[in-house]
Amino acid sequence: MAFHDFYRLSSHAVICNAQQQVLLLKATYADQAWGLPGGALDMGETIHEALIRECQEEIGCQVQVGYLSGVYFHAAVQSHAFIFRCHVPEDAQIQLSDEHAEYRWFDLAQLAPVQRTRVEDCLNFQGNVISRSF
Repeated sequence: MAFHDFYRLSSHAVICNAQQQVLLLKATYADQAWGLPGGALDMGETIHEALIRECQEEIGCQVQVGYLSGVYFHAAVQSHAFIFRCHVPEDAQIQLSDEHAEYRWFDLAQLAPVQRTRVEDCLNFQGNVISRSF
């Protein structure tokens, strides 16, 4: 990689409810897609620090980080995404930032193929971090 090349890193949380549905947020920017809570690392930030900060900003509550389950390269956006299993307290009240219009709990079957792969890898974690390219 050259010094001035543009490259992204992001951290994202897989959070499930009691019915094993996955929390997704609908963006108010770009293509207004549904995605996992999380986002880009700031300069000097670790992947864990970014995960905790982004979740606090986006859903308004502190997440408990379980484990890193996978690292995924997304060629379309020249980015690596770090996927973590996380939990929120049972009594947590989700309060979205201006970056998201709504949140919803989705069954795995409702997720887009790439998203479903990342989430299933996370939920089926066997102790080895998975690495995939899309």
